[in-house]
Amino acid sequence: MSQPENKIQVLVTTPGSWWLRHTGKAFENRAALAALWVSDANNTRIAAAKFNRCWPYHLAMKPFYQFAPQIWIEHAHYFNFPFWRAWVNRQPWPHANVVQATIGFATEPFDRAENSGALKVVDCPNSHPLTYFGFWQRECDLWCPGEKVPIPRWNFARMNRELERADMIIVQSDFCRDSMLWNGIPAEKIMVNPMGVDTSIFQPRETLPEKIRFIAVGTICLRKGHQYLFRAFQKVKQKFPDAELVCVGDVKTDFRREWPKWLGTFTHHEHLTHPELAKLLQTCTAFVFPSQEEGIARAQIEALAVGLPVIGTHEGGATTLVRDGVEGFIVRGRDPQHIADAMIRVAGDRALNQKMGAAARIKGAEKNTWQDYGDRLLAEYTRRLNP
Repeated sequence: MSQPENKIQVLVTTPGSWWLRHTGKAFENRAALAALWVSDANNTRIAAAKFNRCWPYHLAMKPFYQFAPQIWIEHAHYFNFPFWRAWVNRQPWPHANVVQATIGFATEPFDRAENSGALKVVDCPNSHPLTYFGFWQRECDLWCPGEKVPIPRWNFARMNRELERADMIIVQSDFCRDSMLWNGIPAEKIMVNPMGVDTSIFQPRETLPEKIRFIAVGTICLRKGHQYLFRAFQKVKQKFPDAELVCVGDVKTDFRREWPKWLGTFTHHEHLTHPELAKLLQTCTAFVFPSQEEGIARAQIEALAVGLPVIGTHEGGATTLVRDGVEGFIVRGRDPQHIADAMIRVAGDRALNQKMGAAARIKGAEKNTWQDYGDRLLAEYTRRLNP
């Protein structure tokens, strides 16, 4: 017997997919998915009738994914945007009373949503565009003079207009909510909803490893604060000479002046599958992420679910889930000594590490699966459509 249709019907749409395939699947499980429009493969097994793939955009991007340097891929996303826009405007409009689209790519769905009266929702992976651009450009000016944030002016303008048009804005951290308020967005439009986690993959570590090993997961770049992390780890090595730092992620071009200074001082994995990452996290002492600007790092939540203390920043979203001294430590992201002090403390006190790890597991995994994430959104949509 088929599942009865939910009163909430959500069209979820974005080029690429981000985390929206997980969101779409959570909605489908509640009979609340009108359609998922993305360009990536259907790896969450959404029913074919609900899954619409933008092949023109995917095929235009494919050579860049396979052969181009990272900076070309970034520019290609914007260069190939007309393929996405044309495709979206040709799609049959589903029976939807909510339209959820990532910021910068919501204009066309919003145009059509206004004709049908659907709730317009913009999903923000980062802080307000002015904050996002400004914090990132500051780091470029300090560490790689002449480097410019690779956001085209036209897309920046779209993001600002979409925030004004949206009935609801999803952000993933308290910092991102704050950034919206700083820039004049009404509080009643904003919902803080951190990402979920696949708890079937990210299982808790069984024991605290003997070897001190810190891990950071995310593109190695100025925005994510690796210039401060590497200097902090240099100080940690003075206390714990055998400590290891593992960084997972490719290298952004804005880090080109810093990269040669630190090669050989850490273990680098350009890419790991989720099962590989989960296994690696279980061998680590703590997760360290001094990001200068972030929505909330997905790997940060996955680390919590594994039971790792998290050392992070307010600007990186850590304060949304991590209480200072409970699930980890909140640090000043541009202060290598402050970061190092937290790393030394969490590595040098095994009892504290285990206590923090147990609290981290609860915060990251309990009631925070992808289904929990989707259910929180559906509850909010129901509230807003039925005031």
